[in-house]
Amino acid sequence: MMIKQLKEGVLDNNPLLIQLLGICPALAMTTNVSNALGIGIATMVVLLLSNLFISLLRKLIPNEIRIAAYIVIIAGFVSAVEMLIKAYLPELGRSLGIFLPLIVVNCIILGRAETFASKNKVLPSLMDGFAMGFGFTFALIVVASIREIIGAGTWFGVNVLGESYQSVLFFIMPSGAFITLGCLVALMKKLTSFPKKVPKNSIESLESESVTAEKVEEPVEIPAEEEVIVEEIKEEVEVAEKNDN
Repeated sequence: MMIKQLKEGVLDNNPLLIQLLGICPALAMTTNVSNALGIGIATMVVLLLSNLFISLLRKLIPNEIRIAAYIVIIAGFVSAVEMLIKAYLPELGRSLGIFLPLIVVNCIILGRAETFASKNKVLPSLMDGFAMGFGFTFALIVVASIREIIGAGTWFGVNVLGESYQSVLFFIMPSGAFITLGCLVALMKKLTSFPKKVPKNSIESLESESVTAEKVEEPVEIPAEEEVIVEEIKEEVEVAEKNDN
């Protein structure tokens, strides 16, 4: 179950590359891998905690005010994460800036709260939060790695392409973020659109079912003797109806 949900969060239903959610931080916070990792982990922590509490309180929250209740819960955890980052990682907090409190309105968190956590038990909700958070963080790191390596020749601030490398500033700019994200979305779409292989046993069973269906659909031939008997019965019924009249 855990492996299936993790695969769904990273590949089959990735929040960023498949659902196209959380594009704002994906474009603004991927100029380097450090910022991408920071905003990704912060989002995953909020997603985990909000899924946990919403799943626990799902039977107590009135349906009419559920969205407002979800936002209040999410905002509480975002505020806690923001204060912890600013207290223990002030440099990261300054780098993330306004995008840290904007996690409150991230569609990934509210979407998983509405579609999954509010309808499932605690453990599956926690697993869903981790899978989706990990998938989002993974996508951010991939986008940031491409932009930082090509745009600055570094990765996590370490020079990986040598001093002679001429950096391509286009990839550090917002337009470079759009191009990088668009190419990754197209690549993911291509990878997930391959037809799945059908096992040989399944093909054989489908063929046997189709043959059986064809046999059932064939018209049943009535023997000539039975047709004569049916005609005689019809004539007797008609004569009886005339006598009654």
